[in-house]
Amino acid sequence: MKALSVRQPWAFFIVNGYKAVENRQWWTQYRGPLLIHAAKGMTKFEYQDCADLVAAIAKKNGISIPMPAFEQLERGGIVGKVDLVDCISDSPSLWFTGKFGFVMENATPLPFMPYKGQLGFFDVPGEIVRAA
Repeated sequence: MKALSVRQPWAFFIVNGYKAVENRQWWTQYRGPLLIHAAKGMTKFEYQDCADLVAAIAKKNGISIPMPAFEQLERGGIVGKVDLVDCISDSPSLWFTGKFGFVMENATPLPFMPYKGQLGFFDVPGEIVRAA
């Protein structure tokens, strides 16, 4: 199965169904199941930048979106799975800032599984996939 590394807290919002578009600088033709890997790196600035955007999206849509504490965000492993259903170059979504956006559906958080990430899509061995 393919996986994609995403920095926290963005990975949290993807696997919990809040963020349906993941921004990338590259196009993909891949469609199908995708494990979400939470990268090891996350700065306080990245965390606060995300918190500000989440607050703005919640306010604009009149909804509540939980923001986990910095220390609660698991990093360096698989945290969930989605179905990648499209790759777009334009979207009205407030989550879209990209050159390209990977459109995801059926987000499902999974129990944390430590695993080393990579750039781009990468293959995850069968034993990890079966655990997912």
